[in-house]
Amino acid sequence: MALFGNAHTVDPVGAQQEYAKLFGQGEQVQAAYLLIRDTILFTDRRLIFVDKQGITGKKVEYHSIPYRSITHFSVETAGHFDLDGELKVWISGTAAPVQKTFSKGVDIYEVQAILTQFVAR
Repeated sequence: MALFGNAHTVDPVGAQQEYAKLFGQGEQVQAAYLLIRDTILFTDRRLIFVDKQGITGKKVEYHSIPYRSITHFSVETAGHFDLDGELKVWISGTAAPVQKTFSKGVDIYEVQAILTQFVAR
């Protein structure tokens, strides 16, 4: 599952309200990013990829990854010619990482810091 496009941050409070049906009792959104029409949510319990599919986007896949299932991750910063940063997340039991692309406007170090906060507990 890959997401491409211009990512930007989303207000966590707004994301909490928009995706309220996804969360367990007391679960809170810590950070959120929008990539065209797909969303990445960092909660205090898990990482959620919201993948809107099809022309209308009415079909939606919610990929939930508990932080304890993340074995490792990497970030790649944007360069002079490659304007996008990239996040790769390896999940226990899978060989290939989940990859997400962020535009240069997103601080990939911030994304890495958020993941570190939860994965390194």
